[in-house]
Amino acid sequence: MSNSSTQPIHIIGGGLAGSEAAWQAAQTGAKVILHEMRPEQKTPAHITEGLAELVCSNSFRSDDHEHNAVGLLHEEMRRCGSLIMQMADRHKLPAGGALAVDRVGFSEGVTAAIGSHPNITVERGEVTGLPPTDWQNVIIATGPLTSPALAEAIQRLTGEDALAFFDAIAPIIHGESINRDIVWAQSRYDKAGPGGTGADYLNCPMNEQQYNDFVDALLVGEKHVYHEWENVPYFDGCLPVEVMAERGRETLRHGPLKPVGLTNPRDPEHKPYAIVQLRQDNALGTLWNMVGFQTKLKYRKQADIFRMIPGLEDAQFARLGGLHHNTFLNSPKVLGRDLRLKADPRLRFAGQITGVEGYVESTAIGLIAGRMAAAQLRGVELLAPPATTAMGALINHITGGHIEDEGQKLRSFQPMNVNFGLFPPVTVTKPEGVKRWRGPEKAMAKKKATSLRALEDLKAWV
Repeated sequence: MSNSSTQPIHIIGGGLAGSEAAWQAAQTGAKVILHEMRPEQKTPAHITEGLAELVCSNSFRSDDHEHNAVGLLHEEMRRCGSLIMQMADRHKLPAGGALAVDRVGFSEGVTAAIGSHPNITVERGEVTGLPPTDWQNVIIATGPLTSPALAEAIQRLTGEDALAFFDAIAPIIHGESINRDIVWAQSRYDKAGPGGTGADYLNCPMNEQQYNDFVDALLVGEKHVYHEWENVPYFDGCLPVEVMAERGRETLRHGPLKPVGLTNPRDPEHKPYAIVQLRQDNALGTLWNMVGFQTKLKYRKQADIFRMIPGLEDAQFARLGGLHHNTFLNSPKVLGRDLRLKADPRLRFAGQITGVEGYVESTAIGLIAGRMAAAQLRGVELLAPPATTAMGALINHITGGHIEDEGQKLRSFQPMNVNFGLFPPVTVTKPEGVKRWRGPEKAMAKKKATSLRALEDLKAWV
């Protein structure tokens, strides 16, 4: 359109992602209208009418950019002129290696910065459906509590299976922390399927005592108690693992832990009493999903209980399991790498609705979306950050960093926090004079090398 460069960018949602997107676009000279439905329309989770309201002072987590993926994401965003990181640093509280913030001061700072920017107009009120057709450059950053009217409109546009309202997610484990001396690779009945090898799962064997001890731990493990507004329904196809255990001691053995069709090559004469299967979760093979292990166990108990499984004694979790009220897109199916909706390219999505977990991750997608929208106004295409960066790894996850399931269909897409398992592998050299180099020292060296590569590769994109 000939007048596209003079049209404003409309951003729906004044959370962290929407605020960051508005700031990034406005800093390039683009005119932005930020639509926030509060206080005219309230949500069950928010208390104030301020922009970028947090529910936890420690929402930013670790700030170690050399050895922690979320800390690396912090540093990448700082180097991109992030408003959210600027305000987080300005309002930080003592928290050791974590970045904790004064929630009130943080939100007030973001609200003031957005409100005083000459290129940003804040309009209060709900967008009750798809944006008007004359809005040609739109970012939807409405988060997990997207208003019902807008969610229904998006669902009608994208299809019934393109928008989820509940998470039922299983834990994901870093592949290098799995004990390969115990587990073995095999698909049930050696079935390969399209693109498979017949050895597409890792199998963790349990004897009867180990199984019973595990079930006992599930039954007494402390469970998450939901707010009334975030209660999620149970479906027989994705019951929490502890709920299955409550239905009978043998239920799991006849469900996700059934030992049929599998033979332990290390002890072929004795069939395991139960078997936990791990399924490859990303194309790189660095992450493995615990099949059938969606759970409402509290996080602090999950790791302890799941490390009772043979082969997972030292498991490191990229993501723990859970059930949440969470509106998110089936992004690999409906979004391009430019975060635009395939069914309506004038709509770009950002934040948690795209399928990332966490405030920091949501903000990062907002940062990218804001820059992409501003570039579109100038008539140029801004590519996503390199996949070797934390921001690029997130984009890769939500728009195509998945593997394909049997029949070449997209597997079930689930939100995830940033973690080093999403990055392409990096090679590190063993230090001179060290005979055996493994464990924590090698892992830390890999993380530092991954971070150094990310910050170097980010330079060209910034």
